[in-house]
Amino acid sequence: MRAAVQGMAATVDVQLTRLAEAIEARDDDTAQAIIAMDRSVDRMQTEIEEKIVLMIARRQPVAVDLREIIATLKITSDLERIGDLAKNCGKRLLAMSSPGQRPETMSTLLSLANQAQQQVVDVMQAFVARDAEAALEVWRSDGTIDNLYTALFRELLTYMMEDPRNIGFCTHLLFCAKNLERIGDHATNIAENVNFIVTGEQIGIDRPKGESPTPSILADTRKD
Repeated sequence: MRAAVQGMAATVDVQLTRLAEAIEARDDDTAQAIIAMDRSVDRMQTEIEEKIVLMIARRQPVAVDLREIIATLKITSDLERIGDLAKNCGKRLLAMSSPGQRPETMSTLLSLANQAQQQVVDVMQAFVARDAEAALEVWRSDGTIDNLYTALFRELLTYMMEDPRNIGFCTHLLFCAKNLERIGDHATNIAENVNFIVTGEQIGIDRPKGESPTPSILADTRKD
């Protein structure tokens, strides 16, 4: 089961790597590839869920085994959502016009994408190693992504107020940024479940958050 989750995480990691490449190069082909890969992620989640159902039915696991199975099910759900969010970013990149417009904002978005990907890589390494402390490091660093998102949000609002012609382009960037911030949240969810697998305990305090300037309506929840 662990190997199947690692395979799913590896596919998501490729999605996130290509997302960073698409942001940096403004490459439509790479954005299309990100979107297409989401089907593989969805298929892997379905296969893992089917294996978990069979495992529960046949083995009737209890205690530590049951704890790991339930946490793994939650982790695969978070990975699937990360894949969806990467796909949505790909769609936003395709929808952007005027490739030369506001390139300085793309560098901030790229930093956010790189940080989100690193969070996912780090937390999945903690999952494989069953390292609760490494998972908690990811959990504690969630505020870094929030702060990057806040900085980009304010930057984009400034551009839109300066020139209404920037509104369409900047709106797509805002949705991309919110998706990346949500990827960080899902990495934090995984960290909490890794800690639960190892220790059997839930993290009983609120996760550290950076400053957030935004209403939740910016969450890009489309799955089509």
